[in-house]
Amino acid sequence: MHLTLRSRCVRGAAAGALSAALLSAGTAGAVAATDPSPMPTRTHTAMPTKAAEAITVRASHSSIKSGQSVTLTGRTANLAAGAKLTVQHWVNGKWTTLRATSVVKKGNTYTVTTKLMAKGPQKLRVVHGTAHSKTVTVDVT
Repeated sequence: MHLTLRSRCVRGAAAGALSAALLSAGTAGAVAATDPSPMPTRTHTAMPTKAAEAITVRASHSSIKSGQSVTLTGRTANLAAGAKLTVQHWVNGKWTTLRATSVVKKGNTYTVTTKLMAKGPQKLRVVHGTAHSKTVTVDVT
């Protein structure tokens, strides 16, 4: 019985010493982690981000006859004057580029006219790179 009591005391002392060592190591790491570095590195400086490009669109008519033209007008944001814009329409589940093109004018506006031949509702949008306008629908009869 004397040996059992002694082994319990030794185990308790060892557990206490181990707990104290772990606790002091954890606090030392926490204190070291909060110490700011004296010299900022390049990875800490914020890089300027590019503003998002945006395009709006309005159609001159919501309904036209086949072979007539529709004029699309709108404004752009964060596109330079002279940037090329193209018109796309939705055909067979994908966007197809039409020959109609325009450029952004000074004042961030554009105007482009396109002739629509296919009958039915035609979904159109204006595109520059990855930026595109919302869709406008023109009914062609």
